[in-house]
Amino acid sequence: MSDTQDLLIEIGTEELPPKALRELRDAFARGVTQGLAEAGLEVGVCQAYAAPRRLAVWIKDVPPRQADQSMERRGPAVSAAFDAEGQPTRAAQGFAGSCGVPVSELERMETDKGAWLVHRHVEPGRETTELVPGVVESALAALPIPKRMRWGDGDAEFVRPVHWVILLLGDREIPATLLGVSAGRETRGHRFHHPEPLRVPEPAAYADLLAQQGHVLADFDTRRETIRSQVEQAAAELGGRAVLDEALLDEVTALVEWPVAVVGHFESRFLEVPQEALILTMQDNQKYFAVVDGQGRLMPHFITISNVDSREPERVREGNERVIRPRFADAEFFWKQDRQRQRPLESHLDGLRHVVFQQKLGSLHAKTLRVEQLAGYLAGQIGAPEAEARRAAHLCKCDLQTLMVYEFTELQGTMGRYYAQHDGEAASVARALEDQYLPRHAGDDLPGEAVGRVLALADRLDTLVGIFAIGLKPTGAKDPFGLRRAALGVLRILVEAELPLDLEDLLQQAARGYGDAVPAMEAVPQVLDYVMERLRAYYHDRGIRPEVFDAVLSVRPTRPLDFDRRVRAVETFLGLPEAEPLAAAHKRIHNILRKVEGDLPEQVDPERLQEDAERALHERLEALWAPVSAHFDVGEYTQGLTELATLREPVDAFFDQVMVMAEDAALRDNRLALLNRLAGLFLRVADLSRVP
Repeated sequence: MSDTQDLLIEIGTEELPPKALRELRDAFARGVTQGLAEAGLEVGVCQAYAAPRRLAVWIKDVPPRQADQSMERRGPAVSAAFDAEGQPTRAAQGFAGSCGVPVSELERMETDKGAWLVHRHVEPGRETTELVPGVVESALAALPIPKRMRWGDGDAEFVRPVHWVILLLGDREIPATLLGVSAGRETRGHRFHHPEPLRVPEPAAYADLLAQQGHVLADFDTRRETIRSQVEQAAAELGGRAVLDEALLDEVTALVEWPVAVVGHFESRFLEVPQEALILTMQDNQKYFAVVDGQGRLMPHFITISNVDSREPERVREGNERVIRPRFADAEFFWKQDRQRQRPLESHLDGLRHVVFQQKLGSLHAKTLRVEQLAGYLAGQIGAPEAEARRAAHLCKCDLQTLMVYEFTELQGTMGRYYAQHDGEAASVARALEDQYLPRHAGDDLPGEAVGRVLALADRLDTLVGIFAIGLKPTGAKDPFGLRRAALGVLRILVEAELPLDLEDLLQQAARGYGDAVPAMEAVPQVLDYVMERLRAYYHDRGIRPEVFDAVLSVRPTRPLDFDRRVRAVETFLGLPEAEPLAAAHKRIHNILRKVEGDLPEQVDPERLQEDAERALHERLEALWAPVSAHFDVGEYTQGLTELATLREPVDAFFDQVMVMAEDAALRDNRLALLNRLAGLFLRVADLSRVP
């Protein structure tokens, strides 16, 4: 539209919470665009900005006003609006008065239920400048801010104190007061490089003005890629590559307005400390990027992102080196102390008697013994070395008692691996101590070896059964024991590592470990349902339709790997041209059989098959029975369903030509038995009646 203009909105604040900045940006942009749409304004592209001291949106092609709206308001029925002489009644006069017009200007509307008085008029659209302040106010109020703060003497509340506001439509300021601040057209540059106000002539000039004069890269994504590029280049110049954790990159992006990479160094002696501890310290405490060599080994360098383009970069480097040194020294001290005590990892086991796992479920020592017992059983099921699996379980929580893990809790398992290696434990045992925590989150790696898988499964199964047994299953958003994550971890290991284990059996084995301490065995059915239901989200993320999941879940397979093969088979089957009519026929069969009172007939008597169509269906079904059953017996569900797809024509002919519910009881039962036999073969995979 030729008369449209661009809109700029900026909220200038004290430094915003870095971990929430991206979410605040997206929510603010979404709130403003939705608010404009609800106000009847069709706008163009929205560009969102976010930096430590500002949230902003630049919206293109905003119309100057709302479109006029034709309004219609219905009043009383004509029969009640006029008396016998045709004079307006009080009802007509009252309605006309409420509309601000005389009765003579009201129109009549004919409907199937009679004639009615009606007032029609055109409501002029409001100016955009009148609408924007309210839209922005609503968007700010809806931001996901858990706790708002007040400042000064006013009543305004926001995540941080607000110092300036810009509302600009084209080259015109929109008069308004938001969060206690009068809107204008002046922004602020970098706190140190350009603290003076900057006058924004028009929305399109905003980002370039800040970048060129204000030393502020207002666009979050541009700033993020600038940081990535600077860090990668600095690492390459050091002869290594940067450890670019995406969450850290986001956080650093939210901390600076004008990023400048600074390289720092530390003493090589610190490299004797496990590099995970050093990297964790750099990332979590200092927001530094670590540098590793071609073999992934930590180098004695780091890269930090300064928010100032200093005239003395050496001073900045020295300051950062001075800060990291005592933290590394602490890590070095804990590492040496743990080893100099000459205490093997196993010596910490007894101390776990005093560490509570859960009040009703006892100590971590008791949990360790249960996990050890379960690990022995699991090892036998998947062909893992039992002695090594039991040993790994025996040591699995011992590192929680070390100084390093006490100081760096995120390194539980990792430090267990280091100490086990130091003690001369088998390589598979040491790796399993770290792998027991995999996967930590969605998309994370799985344990790479059999002993690690055994330990990861045993630990999670014990937790799931125990917590459910004492009635603390997750409710709503509350999941203090991480049972959703534990359940999904069990499923991913069983499915993606292709372990053909029966989950119900595993849960029963875990329950036996509790003995009479809690009613664990009673909780098994509930835990089984809970864990299998977690597959719904798992398959949703992989593009599997919910109805396919429900079709398989309804036949209640208890081996997750088998469940997965059924899901894949049904997905493949539904892609065949024969699938839709067969699924419809299965639904029809399901509805017929559901109405039968008493037990369903199972045996088909070939002598009682009268119609050609029912004989043809019976012959084809019997011919397929053995080969299809053979496929199903070994989990070849795709092959079996593909062969069953050849039943489409005889099934269609049967329903076209045969009356199932015949008056003759023997004939009816024989036909029901035929349908029951057909349905039973499909039900060995899934209930296709649930598929639309």
